[in-house]
Amino acid sequence: MDTWVWIVIAVVAAIVVLGVFWGAARSRRSRSLQDRFGREYDRTVEHAGGKREAERELSDREKRREELELRPLSPEQRDRYVQEWQATQGLFVDDPTGAVSRADALVQRVMNDRGYPVDDFEQRAADISVDHPDLVERYRTAHGIAQASERGDASTDDLRHSVRHYRALFVELLEVQNIGDIENVDEVSSRERDTDDVEWQDVEQVERRR
Repeated sequence: MDTWVWIVIAVVAAIVVLGVFWGAARSRRSRSLQDRFGREYDRTVEHAGGKREAERELSDREKRREELELRPLSPEQRDRYVQEWQATQGLFVDDPTGAVSRADALVQRVMNDRGYPVDDFEQRAADISVDHPDLVERYRTAHGIAQASERGDASTDDLRHSVRHYRALFVELLEVQNIGDIENVDEVSSRERDTDDVEWQDVEQVERRR
């Protein structure tokens, strides 16, 4: 067999081997992204219009996240934010819309203090998706309800869900050891209409009395 034939065979074999390795590497990368991002992977595939575009976007998110110099909150900052959250939760009974607005602002302030850029919501969500992929969709939902609230299109129950979603991310960003220290919206205090006493009640019970 002529030498050139052997050369052609060797080149083809090399191409096949490289193709196998490339395919295996890409498959491993896909599984890695799926494992890391979970449902956010599927959402990105749907919105990006294809798997390749979605994986490129998710990889870009990872690279951007690596460039961020995130920092933990100081104990003083953490305590202050916990107190502000308690006040925000307490506002829910009398002003649900205001409570949602304050919850949204609190999350942004915590993100900023941790080192996240906060100018654009979509970028905030993308950055959050890398470290908290299980919470990013809840963050989007909370933000969407907050926007609907500004237009007067959100019910009290919608607003309650929004505060719950904000709280979930807020707790993660604060990195508190005991999440019981941060009230849930269903545990807020309500003021009785005919007295100045404060009685701890469930939000749903308060709404039924109105």
